[in-house]
Amino acid sequence: MALIPSQVLRVAILLSYFSILCNYKAIDMPAHQTYGGSWKFLTFIDLVIQAVFFGVCVLTDLSSLLTKGTDSLEQERQLKKLICLRDWMMAVLAFPVGVFVVTMFWALYLYDRDLVYPRLLDNFIPQWLNHGMHTTVLPFILIEMRTTHHQYPSRLCGLLAVCSFAVGYVLWMCWVHHVTGVWVYPLLEHIGPAAKVVFFSSLTALINVYYVLGEILNSYIWDSSKCALDSDKPKAD
Repeated sequence: MALIPSQVLRVAILLSYFSILCNYKAIDMPAHQTYGGSWKFLTFIDLVIQAVFFGVCVLTDLSSLLTKGTDSLEQERQLKKLICLRDWMMAVLAFPVGVFVVTMFWALYLYDRDLVYPRLLDNFIPQWLNHGMHTTVLPFILIEMRTTHHQYPSRLCGLLAVCSFAVGYVLWMCWVHHVTGVWVYPLLEHIGPAAKVVFFSSLTALINVYYVLGEILNSYIWDSSKCALDSDKPKAD
């Protein structure tokens, strides 16, 4: 039996994301005043995705609690829709985008932080908030995967959705550059057009790899759990 019910964990994680978003939006940074505001940064988009996802999880838990013990077919249909939405968001957005943001940020930060997180930002963003945006996303999403089984869509549909998100964000970055003349991330100022194409294509491929990784991990966790439960059942005489 879990020490902390998964429903309580989801509420706590949702509240933490609300706190992170509120504190981030309260920061008066020059980048927030330019075209696109916070929405040009993948980190902020990911925080919104995670907050909406865990909001859907909490809403699903509440709906399940209210539906339990009733015979209403309509309520059951609504609950199934919520579960489908929750599972789709986990598979296509929350896991691949969350893991992508964490791994890419820290990989570039360790290589040369000025490429992705210039030292100037230390004057605006405290360390705890930086970790809230770029570190805790990973354990939070792994906790959710471990505590709840999620039904993944077909791999083709899932990969198409992930590709659509990735290409959409790349086009959004290009549009911001077209309007402002400045790339969202300093790294992009140092590479040529051909290198940018290769870079964007590689990142799109990587986020697709993370989708497949999430699918495999989800299956491994819950297939292992099912095998463990089956082995614990007393054998018939």
